[in-house]
Amino acid sequence: MILARTLALAAVISSASAEVYFKEQFDDGWKDRWTVSSDWKSSSELGEWEHTAGEWHGGDADDKGIKTGQDAKFYGLSAPLTKAFNSKDKKDLVIQYSVKHEQKIDCGGAYIKLLPGGDKFESTKFGGDTPYGVMFGPDICGSSNKRTHVIFHYDKKDDNLLIKKNVGCEDDQLSHLYTLVLRPDNTFEVFVDNKSVRSGKLDDEFDFLPAAEIKDPDQKKPEDWVDTKEIPDPEDKKPDGYDDIPAEIPDPDAARPDDWDDEDDGEWEPPMVDNPEYEGPWSPKMIPNPDYKGAWVHPMIANPEYEFDEEMYAVCKDGCTHVGFELWQVKSGTIFDDIIVTDSLEEAQKFAEETFFKKKDAEKEMFDEAEKKRKEEEEAAMGDEDDYDMDDMDMGDMMGDEF
Repeated sequence: MILARTLALAAVISSASAEVYFKEQFDDGWKDRWTVSSDWKSSSELGEWEHTAGEWHGGDADDKGIKTGQDAKFYGLSAPLTKAFNSKDKKDLVIQYSVKHEQKIDCGGAYIKLLPGGDKFESTKFGGDTPYGVMFGPDICGSSNKRTHVIFHYDKKDDNLLIKKNVGCEDDQLSHLYTLVLRPDNTFEVFVDNKSVRSGKLDDEFDFLPAAEIKDPDQKKPEDWVDTKEIPDPEDKKPDGYDDIPAEIPDPDAARPDDWDDEDDGEWEPPMVDNPEYEGPWSPKMIPNPDYKGAWVHPMIANPEYEFDEEMYAVCKDGCTHVGFELWQVKSGTIFDDIIVTDSLEEAQKFAEETFFKKKDAEKEMFDEAEKKRKEEEEAAMGDEDDYDMDDMDMGDMMGDEF
């Protein structure tokens, strides 16, 4: 009991001391905080955002998110953080938001970006080429390409580094919660619906650092090194007459047709068949090579260019000041909601309990009812088609009897 109270008190203290850099639940004033990337693409290429709770939701139709509204369009949207997140503060970075693919998505991104820029950030020009610190979230295209992107910018390489192992994502039509934690001890963790799905060290899971060891450039395989496992048996000799055995022979079971005419058809010859005695080109049998030394292994040495970087986690060295969506969707209908950027996983989980998990069960019930209704309507429509076909058949029979 004392331990439970202690842990609960620690959670309260941690939450109370948490810094929230951004929180968005898309109330009616959301357009005042977000800017469309109107100068990124032409107006004909950009899709419209809709403010909606969707067809199935947590029970409150006024609890809305934003939805991609047009097929085969680009979507660009960004908003400033309440306070800049700076990696120099050596705090955890937590990014969390919900994604609902109501459209049964076939191809499209649903990831979010954390962006630097400060006062120089050009919101209307925000797009695919805009520098970012973090890109995180689901991306789906086809049945085989389903992943949760985890990409960090690394200043020393001036490159965006993708996680090396695939992190899966959800592709059903319900809301799912995506959470990323990046820690100043150079570790990370990804949660989906508050369940950890991938975690590890940055230097293990990303190409932040060069290899600790490299092949010794001064070493090479000795010229007399034998790495051939087997050799032809010098004692094995080709049998006499082996090459005289033909690959094919006349079919012994074939018979000249009774109506064959040599004058009209030419001289009859039986068809050829594979010779069961033919064993193919001769080759000597192989035996273990007595001089075999095994596969040569190139000696490794310490990489002189390897140096551990204690600041791999510092994706926002100069401060990240905005969040944004920069997407392409073939089939629109994805709804985003309940975004938080904080330095506390406990704070993000508390926010999730107040939002995502509060709505989760009611949304599932509403979805199940919608699916039940849809299937009933499809079955009824199929029944009507069968009745129509039977009517056509009866009319045809009647006409056949008359005429």
